[in-house]
Amino acid sequence: MFKNKRLITWCLFIIIAVAAGCKSKFEKLQQSNDTAKKYQEAIRLYNNKSYSKALILFDDLIQRYRGRAEAEDLSYYFAYTNYKLRDYTTARYQFKVFADTYPNSQKAEECRFMSAYCYYLESPNFTLDQENTIRAIESMQLFINLYPKSERVAEASKLIQNLRDKLESKAFANAKLYLTTGPYDAQNYRAAVIAFRNVLRDYPDTKYAEEIGYLTIKAQNLFSINSLETKQEERYNESIVMANEFLEDFPASKYVKDVQNLKEEAEQGIARAQKALALAQPKAKTTDTKQEDKKTENE
Repeated sequence: MFKNKRLITWCLFIIIAVAAGCKSKFEKLQQSNDTAKKYQEAIRLYNNKSYSKALILFDDLIQRYRGRAEAEDLSYYFAYTNYKLRDYTTARYQFKVFADTYPNSQKAEECRFMSAYCYYLESPNFTLDQENTIRAIESMQLFINLYPKSERVAEASKLIQNLRDKLESKAFANAKLYLTTGPYDAQNYRAAVIAFRNVLRDYPDTKYAEEIGYLTIKAQNLFSINSLETKQEERYNESIVMANEFLEDFPASKYVKDVQNLKEEAEQGIARAQKALALAQPKAKTTDTKQEDKKTENE
């Protein structure tokens, strides 16, 4: 029994010793206190695109070199290593930290741009939440404001336009939802009209201008027909005005025939509304007369 325990102990000792001896050079360096050697190896690994290992060493070195001259370069490499590993959330933060910590550095402009660019890369498809898109625009605009003479201003402006295009598509898609999702009532269609107008207001050069014009008239017609008869003529007239403006602005549009049909529907809607109101007037007068006669009898 005692011999067996001693044998097991020796086996465990041998296993531990072998394991310790089998440590890789990287693991030994990682656990060592030779910061100069770690620094050289971290740069070598980065240049060889071994970013995961480089990140481990840079993370350790940043703590050890805090407040020293080497800290600036380490901070720069650390940000770019995260970027190369596509950890854009950490990268944009580290680029910003560098720009804020070393504002007079020759690399500050580059890092400020890269921080904004990481936001750009995190901007999702237009169908999703656009919080990062808005932040990317703000960050890019801040870069332009801080470095108006930078060679990167042209690229930043182009990226801002790409981001605005995404917001434009999001706004247009949201406006169309009012026509495709319930409740299908007057207020819903009125909301669609307002939403389409807001897209045109916010994005006057939108590529969706023709389609928005057509859908706005369609929504206005639906708003009119679902309104009270006393309001229909006025609201159909708005449709006709919109249709005339569209036909004047886009005479060659593929929606011309559709808009002309909507205009005819509006004109027919006005005729129906006027007829309905005319038929309702005699009934109203008869009701008023009966009420007067009854009042006289009571007197």
